[in-house]
Amino acid sequence: MKAYFLYFSLVFYLFINTTLNAQTMTREQMIEYTSDWTGDRFEDGRPKIPDSYLERAKNISIEEAWGAMRGQGYYNQFEGDWIMIHEDMPMTGRALTAQYMPTRPDINDIITKKGAAEGRIGASNSWPIDALQQGDIYVADGFGKIIDGTLIGDNLGNAIYANSGNGVVFDGSLRDLEGLERIEGFNAFVRGWDPSYIKDMMLTGLNTPIRIGRATVMPGDLVLAKREGVIFIPAHLVEQVITQAEFVALKDEFGHLRLKQAKYTPGEIDTKWTEAIKTDFLNWIEENQDKLPMSKEELDNYLKTRTW
Repeated sequence: MKAYFLYFSLVFYLFINTTLNAQTMTREQMIEYTSDWTGDRFEDGRPKIPDSYLERAKNISIEEAWGAMRGQGYYNQFEGDWIMIHEDMPMTGRALTAQYMPTRPDINDIITKKGAAEGRIGASNSWPIDALQQGDIYVADGFGKIIDGTLIGDNLGNAIYANSGNGVVFDGSLRDLEGLERIEGFNAFVRGWDPSYIKDMMLTGLNTPIRIGRATVMPGDLVLAKREGVIFIPAHLVEQVITQAEFVALKDEFGHLRLKQAKYTPGEIDTKWTEAIKTDFLNWIEENQDKLPMSKEELDNYLKTRTW
C-alpha cells in the first residue's frame, strides 16, 4: 500500500509540474521526444514535415502505411470506427495535439489562471485552435465523450479551417453538423454528434503526447485519415513509410497487369518474386516513369535498401 501511495504521489507530482506548469511541452522537451526527426521544426519545436509529403500521403493506403510501420516496431498507430462528415475526402496533416479530462474545479482554476497569464483568449477549447499552423490537423483526446463533449461547432470549425486549411480528429463529439459541412475543404473524424454544448471538460495538455483509442500520438506526427480509419505516422518515419507504400502500390499495379496478361500465375506473383520477375518489374518502371509518385532518385535510394 505504501509503495502504491508513493507511486501515485509521484505520478500526480509529474502531472502537476509537467502538464499544468507548462500546459504544453517546451521546445527543448519537444526536440528531445522527437529526436529521431532531423528536419525542419516549427518555433514550438514540432517536426515540420514537408508539404510535399502531406500531399503524397493522400495517395497511399492505410494498409501500406500500417505494414511499413509494423516493420519498424510501431504497433500502436491506428484507430478505426470513426464518423466522418465526408467519407470520400481523405485528410492528411501534421498533428497538433490536445488532451481533455473531466473537469475538476481546483485543477481547472489553475489552468484557467495560467492561460490568462499567458495571454490565451476565450475558453480553453479554443486555445489549440489559436496554435494551429497551415497544414496542421487538430487531434484531440476528448475521452470519447458525446453528450456535453462537443469540442467545437461551426464557429470554431471555421476558425480551424482558416488557421490550418484542414479539419479535425476528435476522440469525442461535435455539434452543428449542417454548418460544418458547409465549410469547403473541412472534414472531421469523430465519435458522434450531439446538439449539446461542451461542459465539464478541461484542457490538461496542449501539444503533448496523447492517446487516441489504441493509438499513441505525438505532436508533429503525420495524420493520414481515410474512410477505414486514422493512422499516425511518426515524423522521422514519414519519408520511408510513404516511399515504401508507393513502391508497394507500383508492385501491385505491375502484378495486376501481368496477371491480366496471363504472363505469370497468381502463385508466382503472390509470393517472393524470382529474379526474372524482378527484372521485368524494373524494366516496366523504366518504361513507365510517368507513373512514379516519387522522384527517380528517391526510388533508386529505396531500392538500395530493399530486400524484396
